[in-house]
Amino acid sequence: MASPLYLTLLIGQVLAVPAPKPLMDALTAAEVTVSATGKNGFQLSFTLANSSPLQLFFLLTMGAPIPLIRVILVASFGGLPQVIMDGMVKHTEVVPDAMQGSAKLVITGEDLSTVMDLTDSSGTPFPGLTPDLRVLAILSKYATYGIVPNVVPVVTPDADVPAVRTPSQKGTDLAYIQQLAKEAGYIFFMQPGPLPGQCQAYWGPQIKIGVPQPALNVNMDSWTNVESLNFRYEPQTAITPIVYIQDQITGVVLPIPIPGVNPLDPPLGLVVPTPQKFEELKNTAKLPVAQAIMQGLARASETADVVTGDGTLSALRYGGILQARQLVGVRGAGLAFDGLYYVDSTRHQIQLGEYKQSFVLKRNALVSNVPVVPTAPF
Repeated sequence: MASPLYLTLLIGQVLAVPAPKPLMDALTAAEVTVSATGKNGFQLSFTLANSSPLQLFFLLTMGAPIPLIRVILVASFGGLPQVIMDGMVKHTEVVPDAMQGSAKLVITGEDLSTVMDLTDSSGTPFPGLTPDLRVLAILSKYATYGIVPNVVPVVTPDADVPAVRTPSQKGTDLAYIQQLAKEAGYIFFMQPGPLPGQCQAYWGPQIKIGVPQPALNVNMDSWTNVESLNFRYEPQTAITPIVYIQDQITGVVLPIPIPGVNPLDPPLGLVVPTPQKFEELKNTAKLPVAQAIMQGLARASETADVVTGDGTLSALRYGGILQARQLVGVRGAGLAFDGLYYVDSTRHQIQLGEYKQSFVLKRNALVSNVPVVPTAPF
């Protein structure tokens, strides 16, 4: 019976096309890392014989510089393709093996945000544009890569009057987008797909709600679908941020504590520990009220996850790919740790006939607050 797993490699410059057969035949392993708030990365390993044309494939590529080589990885389960990586090669490494007369070619890269970090565009003006519109203007420059902006408007639009002050960019496009995200209490990441050659550029608040993925089962005999899953409970990591709001009439600065749960990051359990620490965000007094609160909510959400789960699984046994930045259920871990979790990061390790994943789960409470979790296959 044919394997339900099929891996497709596409490669090119701006437009990636299916890799030639010699390249696919030489591919021995692929590794992809996905983080909820940071960059995604990948590494591909190839068998490289001394007489192989691959010796020059990545090193020359018709004279194109290394950062402009695009790589797309598509994993298919049961005929359903899922884009797991869309990025740019950053460097290559050839490791010779004198004993076997061959070598290993390893290429390493990061997601498409790499192309936004190549040129310093300091001084670019954005007259009369709010931060979200500035992000849209920057992302529109990369439409040829299939990048689709997914930008959430800021809570309080703060557009400068051109006659008074015109905001200008500092640093590369990526650095400026990340700076605007931090100021708004937002995050920025690249999400490949849904089709090969497309990529979603998300700029907005971190959202920990949605439809859960099929449950991870532990200690359930034949129903167990993970290889390992361990939990840590660390209530001391939670803090209560304090933002400062300045009254425009009296000039009095008022401290406001920000809770660790909110509509975008609701409690995923019944027992939410009370934070023991306080952290003052003193630079918020000069900000608009809504923007200061958003920064406080972002900081509270960042530290509110007191439960962490680390585990590994075989995607073939799990029945699909565990996706980062989404919810997933856990069963069989006990009263305190069963329930819904947010998948904070995943690491995909793919070899011939094998698809392994390691993952990190997070949540901000103990004891499940839902009676059941989804168990249906993908």
